Amino acid sequence: MNMNHDMMTLMREATALLQNGGAGAATAKIQHALAAMMPAEARSGLRPLMRDKAMRDINPAPGLAAPSAAALDATAPDAAAPDATAPDAAAPDMLANRIVPAHGARTGVPARLPTGMPANFVPDLLARLGVALPDGLPASLEAMRFDLSGSAMPGMVEPDQAHEVEAVAPGQFLAHSFANHAGSRAYKLYVPTGYHGQALPLVVMLHGCKQHPDDFATGTGFNLLAEETPCLVLYPAQAQSANVSSCWNWFGAADQQRGQGEPAIIAGMTQQVIADYGIDAAQVYVAGLSAGGAMAVIMGRSYPELYGAIGIHSGLPYGAAHDLPSALAAMKHGAAASTQARAALPVIVFHGERDATVHPRNADQIVAQAGVRGGSPEVTQGRVDGGRSYTRTEHHDGDGNVIAEQWLVHGAGHAWSGGSRRGSYTDRKGPDASREMMRFFTAQHAKNMNA
Repeated sequence: MNMNHDMMTLMREATALLQNGGAGAATAKIQHALAAMMPAEARSGLRPLMRDKAMRDINPAPGLAAPSAAALDATAPDAAAPDATAPDAAAPDMLANRIVPAHGARTGVPARLPTGMPANFVPDLLARLGVALPDGLPASLEAMRFDLSGSAMPGMVEPDQAHEVEAVAPGQFLAHSFANHAGSRAYKLYVPTGYHGQALPLVVMLHGCKQHPDDFATGTGFNLLAEETPCLVLYPAQAQSANVSSCWNWFGAADQQRGQGEPAIIAGMTQQVIADYGIDAAQVYVAGLSAGGAMAVIMGRSYPELYGAIGIHSGLPYGAAHDLPSALAAMKHGAAASTQARAALPVIVFHGERDATVHPRNADQIVAQAGVRGGSPEVTQGRVDGGRSYTRTEHHDGDGNVIAEQWLVHGAGHAWSGGSRRGSYTDRKGPDASREMMRFFTAQHAKNMNA
């Protein structure tokens, strides 16, 4: 079939409609385009179809069956999760997935394709229609991470997201890898525009399950925050060869010990960045979400000389589990009392009151591990303007210094409080956990300088 200029124009318009107006509008446009190429007597048979507003589906490519509604829904990573904001809503995703997927290991968040649809289907269709993909966009449908359950296509922005698109961190976001005796991992490092070789702080950010450094950086907004402070931000990336859901293995016996497993890799990576960039060793901090929050606790407990304070969001205390059954129990009910070993580092803890993945009791246990020994904590009630209410509890040591700060976000689930909706698993209605963590870290350094 030869396509003239008008036909190509109509097909390009159909593609835009597919992205913005839905399948029904795109189908109608394609039918009009095809009809325009036919003789008048042949077009008469199409007119009833073109007027049929009930028609919804675009014809599949030759030789391909149209994917079912169930198959399309399966492309959504967490479509069936009890808490739509939860990176770990399916409990096993935080746990024992130490297998390599059949298609091979790949860091990132894979999307499941509808059965029978080749990975290059959409890019090939766009290319045939003369629609160029943006520079740097992956060529495969899987890598593009299309979510056919309703998420925006690449390059599309919902009206209430427009203000967030302009907030792009202007520094360098560098990709590297690290290896030592315990293994190897990739990582991203954000270097702010204010870095000129001086000794800046470093924050190590550990993502949750089904996340990766770019996604976590976007959701937490820590790169933008690093421009204000300024500081460098290190994002270690869990490998799918180590955990199919990209979860840090916080529950594994070998991954809770100094000098072994993932703690040794993360610590070595931290030390390498400190050396390479002349980081102020007195201002190195570690934080994480969910499985990453649990691993942040392990890092602070195993390497107290390396990190100055810990930020935990929706995580679990040190020693909460040693295998799959104990991990499930800790997530559901909190850690066993026998695991409450003391840790010396100050902590700031965020947890959603309605977290159905990791019980909020775990936050209480993290605070207990920080060395809190009675006394009268300082409790503050507050509410984000137009958002969620919260309770902040500050625990002090004998000298009146805050050693543990706990935020319970009322009505929130398993998601990063105050994060950007451009990233995954965030709750933008809550208080800004990233900003509060940075404030807490800075205050701890000031306290140590004045001691």
